[in-house]
Amino acid sequence: MPGKKLDGAGTAKLKTLEEALGQLQTVHGKVETFAMELKRGGNAGVLVMQLRRLVPMLVGLLKPQFGMIADQAAALNLVIGRGGSDQTRLRALREGVATLRTALELTAKRVEEQHTVVEEEAGERPPS
Repeated sequence: MPGKKLDGAGTAKLKTLEEALGQLQTVHGKVETFAMELKRGGNAGVLVMQLRRLVPMLVGLLKPQFGMIADQAAALNLVIGRGGSDQTRLRALREGVATLRTALELTAKRVEEQHTVVEEEAGERPPS
C-alpha cells in the first residue's frame, strides 16, 4: 500500500501556517481580553498597544510565503489603530481574527493537497 507524505516545500509551508495559527490564537486572546475590559468599563489602552505589537509579527511571518493572508493581517493592524468607538473596533477585530483563522485553515488544507507525494513501498516495485 503506497504511503502519502508531504514534500519539503509543503512541510515548510505547513510549519509556517501552524506557527501563524499559534500567533493568531495569542491575538485572539488579547482581543477577548479587550472585550472583557470594555465590558467592565476599565482602561483598554494597554491591550490596544499589545495588539499593535503582536499583529506586525504575524504579518512578518506570513509575508514571504503567503502574501495575501499577510495583507489581511495588515488590514487587521489598521483596524487596531483606527479611531472611533471601542465597540466598533472590537467588532472589527473579532471579524478580522475569524477571517484570518479561516484563511489559514483553508490554506493549510490546500497546501496538503498540492504538496502530497505518494510513495511506493520497497517491496511493491513494478517489474522492469
